[in-house]
Amino acid sequence: MTWVSGAFRARVLAARLVSEGIDARLSGSIDAPYGITVGDMARVDVFVPVSQVEDARYVLLADEVDAALAAPTEWWDAGAPARRRARWPWVVAATVVAGAVVGPIASLLRSW
Repeated sequence: MTWVSGAFRARVLAARLVSEGIDARLSGSIDAPYGITVGDMARVDVFVPVSQVEDARYVLLADEVDAALAAPTEWWDAGAPARRRARWPWVVAATVVAGAVVGPIASLLRSW
């Protein structure tokens, strides 16, 4: 029916098809000893029975439509009040800088 790159994507696709009652079989580098995830060596073919091909196409189409209509991940906190930034990093940085500047000056004043 189709193919994907990588065993993880293939197993997710097969699980999605099986959850809809479609018998899916995987072939290719699904249980290879090396986890190749790019190129033709990572190709995993997904097979379904001829009688279920149309149903499987509808499932894949529905997944693509859902993915296209989903809100971008940058919107996960849309509408939430803005968070205040912590001031303690600035206080620590100012203290370190002040210590780096005041320390040598104090040691010079003591030596006079």
